[in-house]
Amino acid sequence: MFLHGGWFHLIGNLLSLGVFGNNIEDATGHGKFLVFYLLCGIAAAATQTFVSPHSVVPMVGASGAISGVLGAYLLLYPKVRVHTLIILPIYITTVALPAWVMLGYWAALQLLGGLGSLSEIEKGGVAFFAHVGGFIAGLVLVRVFASDEVLRRRPTQPAQYYRYRSN
Repeated sequence: MFLHGGWFHLIGNLLSLGVFGNNIEDATGHGKFLVFYLLCGIAAAATQTFVSPHSVVPMVGASGAISGVLGAYLLLYPKVRVHTLIILPIYITTVALPAWVMLGYWAALQLLGGLGSLSEIEKGGVAFFAHVGGFIAGLVLVRVFASDEVLRRRPTQPAQYYRYRSN
């Protein structure tokens, strides 16, 4: 969890941690966040190892643990708008998407990428199932680590996730 495959890998992980991690740390507290983060990373590595037990390709990076932070964010803050950079060949803009849209899309990409990687011969690359495992661990573990006050404020009915006020 503490090694990375290059500067872009490190910067991408730090960007995700910076955008989403501070809210989860606020919801859990400093010490509990550290334990939560490490457990998500361990769950991520265990998931990837379970799916590909004979792999000789090393896993590096904090992406699995950060995926746990993303899962926790989705559960606690589904309606918060996340500003997303859209880059097309002739057009660059930003769009504010609800967290459930952005993180749901990201999770679907990880799952599809993982399913696609099952048929490939050991080439290395992205440990997609570490991302999936970390994400699921974050969804589950945040209920244990988040403060009771934060959990009480969380929407409990599916309709509450999709209803927006104009303010």
